[in-house]
Amino acid sequence: MGSRSAHDFDWRDYDGVLFDLDGVITPTAELHEHAWAELFADYGFTQDDYLTYVDGKPRYDGVRSFLASRDVTLPEGDPGDAPGTGTVCAMGNRKNDVFNEILERDGIETFPGSQQTLELLAAIGVPSAIVSSSKNADTVLRAAGLRERFDVVIDGVVAADAGLPGKPAPAAYLLGAERLGVDPARTVVVEDATSGVAAGAAGNFAVVIGVDRGAGVDELLAHGATFVVGDLSELLDGPDAAGGDR
Repeated sequence: MGSRSAHDFDWRDYDGVLFDLDGVITPTAELHEHAWAELFADYGFTQDDYLTYVDGKPRYDGVRSFLASRDVTLPEGDPGDAPGTGTVCAMGNRKNDVFNEILERDGIETFPGSQQTLELLAAIGVPSAIVSSSKNADTVLRAAGLRERFDVVIDGVVAADAGLPGKPAPAAYLLGAERLGVDPARTVVVEDATSGVAAGAAGNFAVVIGVDRGAGVDELLAHGATFVVGDLSELLDGPDAAGGDR
């Protein structure tokens, strides 16, 4: 199964790395949270709601999950529904519009530790891919100047076209490994959401690194993270850089 601890983790020991995007490579989780909060303002949406019901999930799954927490049921509707509040799909489409408005207005940066990790992987010849539930992954990567960095991007559009279930199912990560040409048993998954670490664990990947951007160390470990770090910069200098399991 590879390294079981941040103490002795070394990127060179693996054949490939699959990164979630939002909250791992870019701080888009903050933009998503703001968009969800605007969408669900009438329901008293909180950060705990974001982390529990929508973080890391495909958009319509997030709508459905949150509404269920408030005992609200809406018609499913159709992905072609106009943005609004009458159906699950309409609400999801409205959230997407709000997110893109925020992205266009504010732009997006890359977490410095994640940028340095990508540079290290390129230097040592370990291939990497993006596996994101978001249908905005391509737009976000371009806004961050990273689209050309990844030959393989499995996002919400690809998953929907392939009929794949969303995280915590491992299907998207398994497809990412297949397209990257690597064996899951020799591949690292990097996630900040509980649904994402659960997907990596279910896919029997070598190591599932949890990045704690607010989900909580214990929660990430409980859902399947091999170990948890606060930022990928902790793993930049090989085994001696990690301060231990968090």
